[in-house]
Amino acid sequence: MSLIGDGLEKAVQKAFTRPAPKSAGAQMRYLVKQLKGTKAVAQILRVSQRTVERYVKDQIKKPRPDLAERLEREVKKRWQPQIRAKAKARAASTGGIVIDTRARMGYTAPIGSTDQDRIRHLTVALPPQYAARLFDAQEAGAPDHRLQEIAAQALKEVYFQDGGRRAGSLEEVRFTDIEHLEFDL
Repeated sequence: MSLIGDGLEKAVQKAFTRPAPKSAGAQMRYLVKQLKGTKAVAQILRVSQRTVERYVKDQIKKPRPDLAERLEREVKKRWQPQIRAKAKARAASTGGIVIDTRARMGYTAPIGSTDQDRIRHLTVALPPQYAARLFDAQEAGAPDHRLQEIAAQALKEVYFQDGGRRAGSLEEVRFTDIEHLEFDL
């Protein structure tokens, strides 16, 4: 995934009401149930069907680190889909989303202003329409640079222009060299 996509995913996962399965066997059984068979699970995890069956029967208990990571990612991607959908809908309609970032930001503005890029640490509440745009783009499979552009547009409007109350001639905001990025619903 991507930095911004992962951040959005973690924010949605905070809304979960129950913890996802922890053991490899429980995770495999959950995926087998969700995907309706061991063959489909074997394909998404890039292991043999027999390996999946052995995890389901608890004949193997400890997966390799790379398999454990893929297994956890696939389980969390499918865990509590209704809770996930409600959290996204609430953020996109009424709640908005909070972005906490430390990144290099600059902007293009008329001559005479200080548009030098610099590292800024911002915690900004973004309105629901930007949360909706971010989630829609993420679900459509947008690359990280597209999600970054949407976040930059949101920061331009909310932080730099303060909803149209200042910096009206600001043309473009650059949002690069992200050191830290976290979202909260």
